[in-house]
Amino acid sequence: MPTFVLLNKLTPAGFETLHQNPDRLDAVQTEIEKLGCKVIAQYALLGEYDFLTIIEAPDNETVAHMSVDLSSRGTSTRVTIPAISAEAFKASLKGPTHLAR
Repeated sequence: MPTFVLLNKLTPAGFETLHQNPDRLDAVQTEIEKLGCKVIAQYALLGEYDFLTIIEAPDNETVAHMSVDLSSRGTSTRVTIPAISAEAFKASLKGPTHLAR
């Protein structure tokens, strides 16, 4: 399955919800999985973003649906980035090129 990196920034309401209920992190993971995605890893961050989540999903449409569902609560903003493993990227560079030199 394709891999995606999610960067989340909590709103003040999101921080309040999480502070009152830290187990909310587990609930979000369960919701992501109910939408057909698999959570590979989740990290709390210090800096511009508050959380980094790495997921696998069947396709872009599933990830778009998940992003809308989770963002519609108004507790976080999200950046979603498709990711390619280093091995797959390296293999693609060894294949035929489509650009004229």
